[in-house]
Amino acid sequence: MKPSAINLTDKLAQFTDHWAPKVIAEMNNYQFKLVKIQGEFVWHSHPDTDEVFVVIDGELNIAFRDGVVRLNAGEMVVVPKGVEHKPFANRECNVMLIEPKGVINTGEAESTLTAENDIWI
Repeated sequence: MKPSAINLTDKLAQFTDHWAPKVIAEMNNYQFKLVKIQGEFVWHSHPDTDEVFVVIDGELNIAFRDGVVRLNAGEMVVVPKGVEHKPFANRECNVMLIEPKGVINTGEAESTLTAENDIWI
């Protein structure tokens, strides 16, 4: 398969739902996912893997039990495995997630915000 460019703006224009990550690429066992975030998520953790948040547009806040990390467009954070966190955004923001294939967005927390995995756009 010949590599080709993936346009993040075009991909983000293909969906409007919040908290429902969409896969745009895979590398080894990792997936690159785009997600639109607005409002508050649930407290959760991923006991077996780190998780990367890269803000493409807007402002993302991630609450931790000991404080909040604020990210603007062009910034990222790595959430270590097992660390409880709760993303939130006052206005819609666009984020790329990088995590192993099969990671459930709400970790082990039960929530109506649990999204279906492996939805490609």
